[in-house]
Amino acid sequence: MKIQVLGTGCPKCKTLAENAERAIKEAGLDGEVIKLQEIVDILEYDGVRALPALAIDGEVKACGRALSPEEIRKFLG
Repeated sequence: MKIQVLGTGCPKCKTLAENAERAIKEAGLDGEVIKLQEIVDILEYDGVRALPALAIDGEVKACGRALSPEEIRKFLG
């Protein structure tokens, strides 16, 4: 499983990345958090309306805020 954190490196983006790492760990899953900060990379994802955004295996799940670890775990199954 790959979790992509899409954002330019703002404090919300950093919080989202930290919370994604924590969510994977707490769920006991094998996964990887990838931070994408380049606009050209972010634009490759459909559905990104605001930053930061969270994608799981390439599918955008949330935009515009730093989700909590609990909110992220709901997307992990």
